[in-house]
Amino acid sequence: MAIAHILGYPRIGEKRALKFAQEAFWKGELNATGLQEIGKGLREQHWQKQSGLGFITAGDFTFYDHVLDHAVMFGAVPERFGFQGGVLSEEQYFALARGNASQPAMEMTKWFDTNYHYIVPELSADTRFSINAHEFLSRLDEAQAQGKTVKPVLLGPVSLLYLSKARDHDRLQLLDGLAEQYAYLLRELYHRKIEWLQIDEPVLALDLDDQWLKAFERTYAWLRTQRPKILLATYFANVSRYQGFITGLPVDGIHLDLVRAPEQLAPWLNALPGHWVLSAGVVDGRNIWRNDLRRSLDILQPLAQKLGDRLWVAPSCSLLHTPVTLAHEENLDPEIKHWLAFADEKIAEVATLARALNEGEGSIATELAASDAAVQSRRTSSRVHNADVQARIAALDKLNPERHRAFAERKAVQQARFNLPALPTTTIGSFPQTADIRASRAAFKQGKLSTDRYQQDMQQHIELAIREQEALDIDVLVHGEAERNDMVEYFGEQLAGYAFTQYGWVQSYGSRCVKPPVIYGDVYRPQPMTVETARYAQSLTSRPVKGMLTGPVTMLQWSFVRDDQPRQSTAMQLALAIRDEVDDLQQAGIGIIQIDEPALREGLPLQQAEWKQYLDWAVRAFKLSASVAEDDTQIHTHMCYSEFNDILPAIAAMDADVITIETSRSHMELLDGFGEFTYPNDIGPGVYDIHSPRVPTIAEIEALLRRAASVVPLAQLWVNPDCGLKTRGWAETRTALDNMVKVAKQLRNELAA
Repeated sequence: MAIAHILGYPRIGEKRALKFAQEAFWKGELNATGLQEIGKGLREQHWQKQSGLGFITAGDFTFYDHVLDHAVMFGAVPERFGFQGGVLSEEQYFALARGNASQPAMEMTKWFDTNYHYIVPELSADTRFSINAHEFLSRLDEAQAQGKTVKPVLLGPVSLLYLSKARDHDRLQLLDGLAEQYAYLLRELYHRKIEWLQIDEPVLALDLDDQWLKAFERTYAWLRTQRPKILLATYFANVSRYQGFITGLPVDGIHLDLVRAPEQLAPWLNALPGHWVLSAGVVDGRNIWRNDLRRSLDILQPLAQKLGDRLWVAPSCSLLHTPVTLAHEENLDPEIKHWLAFADEKIAEVATLARALNEGEGSIATELAASDAAVQSRRTSSRVHNADVQARIAALDKLNPERHRAFAERKAVQQARFNLPALPTTTIGSFPQTADIRASRAAFKQGKLSTDRYQQDMQQHIELAIREQEALDIDVLVHGEAERNDMVEYFGEQLAGYAFTQYGWVQSYGSRCVKPPVIYGDVYRPQPMTVETARYAQSLTSRPVKGMLTGPVTMLQWSFVRDDQPRQSTAMQLALAIRDEVDDLQQAGIGIIQIDEPALREGLPLQQAEWKQYLDWAVRAFKLSASVAEDDTQIHTHMCYSEFNDILPAIAAMDADVITIETSRSHMELLDGFGEFTYPNDIGPGVYDIHSPRVPTIAEIEALLRRAASVVPLAQLWVNPDCGLKTRGWAETRTALDNMVKVAKQLRNELAA
């Protein structure tokens, strides 16, 4: 009998109940007991939805981040917070992720090539791991009380160590201590009669050297006795190159991502040890397209014949990366809705495929017919393809992706136009999205507010943002983005080829949820998107106001992308749309235009052999969007929460006049690479962390800016926060920016002397 299961389920709830509970707790409107009760209710709902599967999966829920949870569970809490004892209060737990009055938050970065952000564990030579699994085990008790077979999930010890950061020593020196604590936990699971344990080792998707491969041997040697059976879960890439090594580990099965890397199936099938199960990830856990059941059965049926009950059917990865359910999508176009599947629908698809294997295709005749109809409808729909877009793509070779003159020449022309001081100050784009802004937007979308009144409201907020920046004496202003719900969704709503959901939320980090738009067809810009707003903002001040755009790669990465053509084809369509907007903005007198590309590094393939192809088309897409700019139009870009140092040549090739990057949580470590590389253009390293509610002191900002000035020539430096300010309040924003400007002026006078 083939077994159906999932690797993990979205945590946030159908209508973001977790987000609202977190934020209520942070505001003091909900106590710890109330927060825990909401979490318990969500877990019970999630397990109920899995009741038709072979297992329900436990251990995947978290109040903030699963990597942080593992760091806490195994005693890797940074000493700088001063928290004593193994059990943290809810306030202490959140302080690790968000900072507190005395300590900045732990570092945050992207989870592989996704838009999910994890908290990076901080290790030191003095780190001593110690197990405190009370919360993990109590949630396991909750799951077992459901009366279903439970499969707990853990982030693997090697992946946990690899994803951590150690500034003063080799992480691998801590390996045995961590493995020993995992062994204690596995023995406890064994005594609790857990038959199967899922251990996720996603770092197997990366290029690992011999030291890290040997770390698997050392670690799993600790896990040989008194333990449940282990399903080793891999995802996001082809892991067949490590096949000989993996099959020597003392585990009892492997999960393979057969959506991202279907080519690995044949090698694995030939090498699978005789007692191992194979969990076949044939339902896409990263995207929202409905599964082609017939195609999946073509893959699974030969496996079932060979493996029998050693075949498990699953999504490709955790469903964390998909929205929860289509059940509430009442406004979605029916044709497009028929093409989609969210987490709940994917659970049903997995169960349906297992039933077909166990009972024959006749048992799923209705589901198979619906799947066939959806596949055919999407393939033949006239709304998917546009002849004009295809003609522009065919003529791409006629467009020059280079700016007219080299950066040094452009910089002189731009300085003559803007006359900016040394260490010019700016922000990344957004200002606080207040309750008034959100209320106006909601009323407008519900038809309770006229278009004219809504525009008047937004203009009032734009003027407020301009006046606040002038009062702070910031050099290059932004309009504050009051009218924008999200930096991708806002543009997607104005582009053809996009569809939008009402409840299609996914977690980005903590309580931050995003609602990625759906690219279902060819993309183009029917009309200008930001010109009137930018023109209005610029009319309010004599200082330059940046036009704010989202770049083509980020539009691609932060959308649910069509899978019926190469991603690079969609990226080029987006680049042409942004190019048209850049041209219209500069024709309207906007002299500085920021094309944000925070997702450029996120889109990088996980294995180096595939980097060049991606970087070639990703950089080309950005340059196509920007190269229409005249020499005196200054192009900015922004990147955040990723490691950039290994792709600096590609970033330099983008040839943005100014790049702003997130660097404060890493204490400017990212900037070292830019200095060593001798980055040729201007750069604004973030001098304070906007994802923490704490206001940085003048001393903290000064220390970071001095550090930046020691790495990058003064003439190339800009001063700015890490990222946009939409999640912050006005009081903290004013104080933080005031401190930032004071430091910039002080060092401007001192260092330029």
